Amino acid sequence: MRQFVIIGHDAPTTPEFSLDDLAGAAGRLDVLCRCVTSAFFLSHAIREDVRVHAVLRDEYTVSFEGSDLRRLNPDERSTAALIRNALDEREEAIGHIPVETSPGVSLTRRGFDGTLDDVARRGTVVQLHEDGDPVVDVEPPSDPVFVLSDHGDFRESEADLLADHAEQRVSLGPERLHADHAITVAHNYLDTEGFERY
Repeated sequence: MRQFVIIGHDAPTTPEFSLDDLAGAAGRLDVLCRCVTSAFFLSHAIREDVRVHAVLRDEYTVSFEGSDLRRLNPDERSTAALIRNALDEREEAIGHIPVETSPGVSLTRRGFDGTLDDVARRGTVVQLHEDGDPVVDVEPPSDPVFVLSDHGDFRESEADLLADHAEQRVSLGPERLHADHAITVAHNYLDTEGFERY
């Protein structure tokens, strides 16, 4: 299983946002939506062995399960609609017990700390960072959990939590990448067994 945790620092926590302004009024929800589609979509297929957790302002986490996903299309607007539908059901989420809001999509009342604790129990937490070890020098972990931030850097408290949980800190290349592009490169790294097989 491959997992991705993406922090949305300014993402909405209520469903009252317009699908027509994801980059502005919806707090750069467009970035998280691109990350979700990058994590799942192949040409004419969906990666079923992937799970994505979008942490919204450290209040809620919307999780996407590749093996169960339905109604996910490769565009930001339909992904944002799934997130909006999840937020519409937020009152049904009790504590850390998820509420399924559509096939393969669920919401929990849990921020970054709780989400990180949960995924760290099931996989190897990897921080993608420009100052990390070059990914080509690192053996691909089993059940990796890649942790990324949206358009902003990790906050100090988030960086501290990540340092406590991360077993590896890797760099995907010499240039800083957008989070959704980093996900694509991370997939390629795993698909090719650490760039040793093509």
